[in-house]
Order: sequence, then structure tokens, then C-alpha cells
Amino acid sequence: MPPKTKRAPAKPTQGSQTEPDVPTFLRALDHPMKKEIEAVRKIILGISPEISEGIKWNAPSFRTTDHFATFNLRPQDRVRLILHTGAKVKDTAKKGLKIEDPEGLLEWLAKDRCLVTLGDSKDVKAKRAALEAIVRQWIGVMTEP
Repeated sequence: MPPKTKRAPAKPTQGSQTEPDVPTFLRALDHPMKKEIEAVRKIILGISPEISEGIKWNAPSFRTTDHFATFNLRPQDRVRLILHTGAKVKDTAKKGLKIEDPEGLLEWLAKDRCLVTLGDSKDVKAKRAALEAIVRQWIGVMTEP
């Protein structure tokens, strides 16, 4: 019998941006803003084929080379997305990130993370272009040397 090895974390299936545990997590999710959360997920995943999704910190989380955004599923009356630089502070983040935000979507929590808060489906739709622009910038800043 071969020796037991540690199981690697779930990887996205070939041709998929979403790890298999995400649909399972979302089916079980009891959240009044579930429809809006799904819409924001689709927006983020549609920005680039380089973006993958998994479950981190007990919520859907997005990454390219490192995690950059994670839903905060509390409170229940709005959609909250934390933009961050992964588990460890990056050198670029220590100085503070420069992200253009003409719509005023970002609430800075620290030099290396901020919060985007969205309301109902109409609000998500109205702010889609601004959210896409912010996520593109965020990924660009994170990948700078």
C-alpha cells in the first residue's frame, strides 16, 4: 500500500476559473443578497481569464497570482467586497496603493486594503463599470514589481 500523502488544495478544473468547492458553498449560502453576490462574482470573473475563484476566509475569494478580493458576507443588507493584497503585506502596499476611484466606491481600511459596498441589483448594475475599473487597477498594482 502506498504511503498516505497530504491532499493538495482543490484546484480549478481545467478550463474553469472556479474551484469545485465554490458552487457547493454558494448552494448552501443563506444570504438575502445572494443574487447580488452572484452578479458581483460574474463581474469579477469576467474581467480577465487570469482570475480564479475559491473559498478563503469562509467566503468566495478571487486571485490571479495571489488573492486580491474576498467577500465579507456580513452584514446581510448589502454586498461587501474586501480588496486586499493577500495574506502578507506587499512592498507596494506598504507605501499605500494608488487607485483611481471617481465614483467613490472605496472605503480605505488600511494602506493595503479597502472595502467596496454595493446595494441591490440596480446598484450593482449602475456601479459595474466603476467596479471593473477598480479591480483592473488593483490587479495591476498587485503585479507591479
